[in-house]
Amino acid sequence: MSRANRFPFSTMPLTKETRSLLDMAYRVGAPRFHELSVAQARHSAQKLHFAFRPEAPAVASTTEVPIPRPDTSALLARLYRPFGSHVDDCLPLVIFAHGGGWCIGDVASYDVACRELANGSGCAVLSVEYRLAPEHPFPAAPADMRLAFDWSVDNADLLGIDPSRIALAGDSAGGNLAIVTALALRETDVKPAFLLLVYPSTEILSSRPSRERYADGFFLDRESLQWFFERYLPGVDTEDWRVSPMRAASLAGLPPMQVICAECDPLVDDCVAFVERVRSEGGEVALRVFEGVVHGFYTLGKLIPEAREAVALSAATLRVHLVDRAQA
Repeated sequence: MSRANRFPFSTMPLTKETRSLLDMAYRVGAPRFHELSVAQARHSAQKLHFAFRPEAPAVASTTEVPIPRPDTSALLARLYRPFGSHVDDCLPLVIFAHGGGWCIGDVASYDVACRELANGSGCAVLSVEYRLAPEHPFPAAPADMRLAFDWSVDNADLLGIDPSRIALAGDSAGGNLAIVTALALRETDVKPAFLLLVYPSTEILSSRPSRERYADGFFLDRESLQWFFERYLPGVDTEDWRVSPMRAASLAGLPPMQVICAECDPLVDDCVAFVERVRSEGGEVALRVFEGVVHGFYTLGKLIPEAREAVALSAATLRVHLVDRAQA
């Protein structure tokens, strides 16, 4: 049986653009992530992002920011200041972690999305080039995100940002890192003011229906999920809240958040369960599930209209929580 016939996604409620993307990928026999080496998977992801991302809008400035680690190496990040802002403006900051299963993805692939978030929100955006597995498995990535937050607070004047108005944001694995970092910061003096989570990974092991319903033929398949988990978590307890934040004893005390999900995503039921639990423990959460799209759609705005809508929603929500409320 051909690969095209093995994936009956035509019977599912996909948008025509999403159906076209999947049809193209599976009909040409494009290998899935778990069928590739790490280097090949990274190259494949880059090609996808660059092929289907929108045109890059102008911003006021971009600056490469080296953040020193204790071992004298540097965590690299890119700072975007929104179009129309001035050098001496003190802006809110969004610290963004890209997706990619903790193994693939990079700042360059998310350049357009971060530009759009900066311009639409009126915030500075710091996109973090955190260390990737398998070269740097857990806990390297969450350590880098915590470092990015702490360094930004300590160097707020240098960055031209307000340390009381910092959001943590990310998609997929990056959303996981944003949650984990926010949980770790609950007892600190300076905490994130907001979370923007795009189809975040909230737990490694799950038996919720969407894990099976969208296990094959919807871009992020069962085998690829396992491929990512095995490389990020060699010998690590998957019940540790630092990899599965739903396993935290409490989710109380997290900042307000916007959660964006894709309907046809194996992780969607996990995301909804996370939202429900945060709400049950007193948290403020806005949830939007985009119908007929798959995991990874957020950066594919050249092809998928829902991606443009999701980025616009993200930017508008950041503006409300970090800019408008501060001015009220």
